Amino acid sequence: MKKSYAKFSSALRSSASSKLLDSEQMILVSGCLSGSNSFYNGRSRVCKLIKKLAEENKAIPVCPELLGSLSVPRERSEIKGGTGVDVLAKKCRVITISGRDVTDNFIAGAKHALSLAKKYSVKKAVLKSRSPACGCGEIYDGSFTGKAIKGDGVTCALLKMNGVEVIKDEGFIKSL
Repeated sequence: MKKSYAKFSSALRSSASSKLLDSEQMILVSGCLSGSNSFYNGRSRVCKLIKKLAEENKAIPVCPELLGSLSVPRERSEIKGGTGVDVLAKKCRVITISGRDVTDNFIAGAKHALSLAKKYSVKKAVLKSRSPACGCGEIYDGSFTGKAIKGDGVTCALLKMNGVEVIKDEGFIKSL
């Protein structure tokens, strides 16, 4: 994965399958991917290429959990009984490993992320895989056993409902 930024930028602009960046189009990215220590355990899941985009003001880093007033570090959370779409429809909840309901925090953070996307006319986002907030296409099943199911996290679901194209971080890197 040692690609220079120039190669990365060129690959993004020329790849038919991942036309992520238009000339000046901002993208939304998970904060932990840009180097922010916002992951639940206080670490980051930094992707050097995404960090570079954020440093060059081509990406807006967001952490929906922090935007929803949760702290770092915080307990792991998972969606219990459904997906982000179900959380937004009030059909299931986001629960911490100790059983605390943090659904309202996740919804508030998702709404804040969406407001930023609208403010900056964001059309595309790269979000952290399997997260109960940012997960795209796959999230943990709510059992805290590491088992994944098909579905989106709360923020991913809300962004998609509002016309933002969401790419999971793993798919983003593989498409280069």
